[in-house]
Amino acid sequence: MRIIADTDVCVGAGQCVLTDPETFDQSEEDGTVIVLAEHPADERKAREAVHICPSQALSIEE
Repeated sequence: MRIIADTDVCVGAGQCVLTDPETFDQSEEDGTVIVLAEHPADERKAREAVHICPSQALSIEE
């Protein structure tokens, strides 16, 4: 599994960081998502973070 982030779509809500801070962070400049681990150790938490993203800026490639 690989996490893909579209920073052009991200609204910086931070739900991904709150859900899985080991996989996601936010840019200090504009608050958009930063993927810390494209291949997360805890896939369950990463999938939950992708699922709750309000702008659907995150996706998973299997």
